[in-house]
Amino acid sequence: MRTDLLAILVPVLPLVGAIILASLRRKLSANVAGGLATALIASSFVASVVLFLGFDASTGGRTVHMLDWINVGGMNIPLALRIDALSLTMMLIVTGIGSLIHLYSIGYMHQDERAPTFFAQLNLFSFAMLMLVMGSNFLITFIGWEGVGLCSYLLIGFWYKTPEYNYAARKAFVMNRIGDVGMVLAMVLLFQRFGTLEYASIMDMATGVNDPLLIAATLFLFIGATGKSAQIPLFTWLPDAMAGPTPVSALIHAATMVTAGIFLTVRSSVLFELAPFTKDIILWIGTATALLAASIGLFQNDIKKVLAYSTVSQLGYMFVALGLGSYSAAMFHVTTHAFFKALLFLGAGSVIHALGGEQDIRRMGGLKGHIKITYITFLVGTAAIA
Repeated sequence: MRTDLLAILVPVLPLVGAIILASLRRKLSANVAGGLATALIASSFVASVVLFLGFDASTGGRTVHMLDWINVGGMNIPLALRIDALSLTMMLIVTGIGSLIHLYSIGYMHQDERAPTFFAQLNLFSFAMLMLVMGSNFLITFIGWEGVGLCSYLLIGFWYKTPEYNYAARKAFVMNRIGDVGMVLAMVLLFQRFGTLEYASIMDMATGVNDPLLIAATLFLFIGATGKSAQIPLFTWLPDAMAGPTPVSALIHAATMVTAGIFLTVRSSVLFELAPFTKDIILWIGTATALLAASIGLFQNDIKKVLAYSTVSQLGYMFVALGLGSYSAAMFHVTTHAFFKALLFLGAGSVIHALGGEQDIRRMGGLKGHIKITYITFLVGTAAIA
């Protein structure tokens, strides 16, 4: 009972924060709004840690049933959360690094007149990502999937008075919708084959290597993953997502949105193991993306775009691991990447802040003596990525 309550609190706390902040955005100061948003996501992190410490791996996880949601004809889809090793790993990343990014944002956004709105959207983003990783079936994951797509649009275009920022937000939104069509088609095929969208039931029932329907379903799932996780050909939205405030770049690139495609593939790993053809495609697209994005990154002058192309390249490495069937290696890299890339983005934000908004690395240099802490943290992040 205590486990169930804690599991429900993890996504509900940031949702409550988003509702309160959105309702009172005209009355709250930037610091109060930031403090409230940070406290709620930090509380989710504490709840996730308690769940993690009390988790018994030998049981294989548990499903927290909240209510019967859709019950039409032969379709029965409950509103339920899945607590297992995979979801707990993602919950700790999303809430832990998310809390630090919220905390950093209090200082970064303290002079912005729309800061309470920013924190409301940041909390909503965290809620959507938690629903994505905690859902016990494909449909709840898809709700979180769409939620992070919407929140990324709002946050990338947060400074909407600059037209190119709006174009960047729209580009991210449209490219993600292309991937989402693949996700919807995959769910249709899986329901047609298995009569359910519950992860546990589908993975138990899945049999038959090279089944044409499973190959089609996994290919559609991978199309969904290429949209969120910025693989060829749907990768160009991610560097443009730098239009948003730097904490948004850190949240999208490190802890949350771009890892959704990796998570979905690992969660559906049983299906991908039965479709070697799809795994080969994942391997080659991951390899091509890793090489292409790193090559483009070498020729960038914007400090944030260098990091953005680095993210696309690192995601390519994760998909190489998935294509080879090394799911634990992919998740290990998701975890390490979340830490060092968030650190690098927040360090970049500190540099930009110190230089009064300058982002061109050709006009930087010799900053070691002026921003020593940023220098040390950036060095740590660089060593980690190397």
